Amino acid sequence: MRQLLADIYPDSDDVLAAGLGGHSDEAVWARAKAHGFVLVSKDEDFQRMSVLRGHPPKVIWIRLGNCASADVARLLRFRLEHVRAFVGDAESAFLALG
Repeated sequence: MRQLLADIYPDSDDVLAAGLGGHSDEAVWARAKAHGFVLVSKDEDFQRMSVLRGHPPKVIWIRLGNCASADVARLLRFRLEHVRAFVGDAESAFLALG
């Protein structure tokens, strides 16, 4: 996925590349919080954690259903300005994109 978005999200990474493949949502959340990352996931659990715990980390919830990585990449490209505004907003905890 990161290869599909490196030109507009150059600092992005994925769970596998970060060495978190197979780790719990708690572990992914803790890493993102500790390093100031924004979580982008299709997993509703991260959205729920965001509502219950607030941020950091911020969560972008991808609501596309069953789809290919290329579909997610297209959505993130199309909504780039919304993502930038969300990341820059100190009050927002999660953003739903679909």
